[in-house]
Amino acid sequence: MALANMQVYDNEIYTTTVELLGQKLEAFNAASGGAIVLSTNAWRGNYTKEAFFQTLSGAQRRVDRNAAIGAASSTDLAQGEFVGVKVAGGFGPVTFEPGQMSWLMENPESAIMAISEGFADALLADQLNTAVGAAVAAVENVAALVNDVSASAGLSQQALNAGHFKFGDMNGMLVCDIMHSSGNEALIDKALANGEQLFISSNVTVVSLLGKILVVSDIPELYVAGVPNKTKVLSIVAGGIIVDNASDIITNMETTNGQTRIETTWQADYSFGLKLKGYAWDVANGGASPDDTALFTGTNWDIAVSDNKHSLGTLTIADADL
Repeated sequence: MALANMQVYDNEIYTTTVELLGQKLEAFNAASGGAIVLSTNAWRGNYTKEAFFQTLSGAQRRVDRNAAIGAASSTDLAQGEFVGVKVAGGFGPVTFEPGQMSWLMENPESAIMAISEGFADALLADQLNTAVGAAVAAVENVAALVNDVSASAGLSQQALNAGHFKFGDMNGMLVCDIMHSSGNEALIDKALANGEQLFISSNVTVVSLLGKILVVSDIPELYVAGVPNKTKVLSIVAGGIIVDNASDIITNMETTNGQTRIETTWQADYSFGLKLKGYAWDVANGGASPDDTALFTGTNWDIAVSDNKHSLGTLTIADADL
């Protein structure tokens, strides 16, 4: 009878987690201005591919109406391809003793909520950390999109502006800056005031800075320890990073004998798809179901657009201690 009850709780934990995750995704998507889209859309297999037509800017030419008619060189209509990759993860096992609940006269819903909250937070953090880490690696591999002042200067409004202008006249398309707290501290120290606070969770804060949304989170790939210590700011266009398949969750709970007391474990497997605007996952080099080392290797993300301004964004790198 106890085993049947545990299976019911397992279903409730799964349902509650998905509901909590949905609430967190909705809040984050709204607060980040749509720069990072965390969705529950699913796709099959290891990769997702999307074809698009390359720009035809090379087809434009000047004509001399007074010259003799001659042959004109043609421009091929070409297609590019965006490629996303599916990432797998796990949570648990989480072990507890059913007897503890009855001993403490606790409602089982308290255990369900504790596990659900922990799993939802961990899943959101993994999606955000992985997506931003991969995007940083991809952009940093394109030198024309990087403003690196770390050899001589700390993070400042001027450094951010220079980073934004790696997009030239299209810098206005950048709607969100993602920054480590070390970078945010440097800006505050330089008297750049934060605006209205929009979103808070245990490890993410979103604020508005000079008309752009600023996401402050201690994502590991935004800080590199060394000489000097480096802080990185990723500036993103709307829809620059898309995380799909957030609801692909498989859970299992089982109760076992053999110990001095009965134990119950709960475990989850999950996956999500990662797509970066303007980039194609290198299937040959990066492979399927990649680990963090592969995802955070810039050469595994190939620039797929003919104009860098049509990609996800730019990167600013500064000395974290100046």
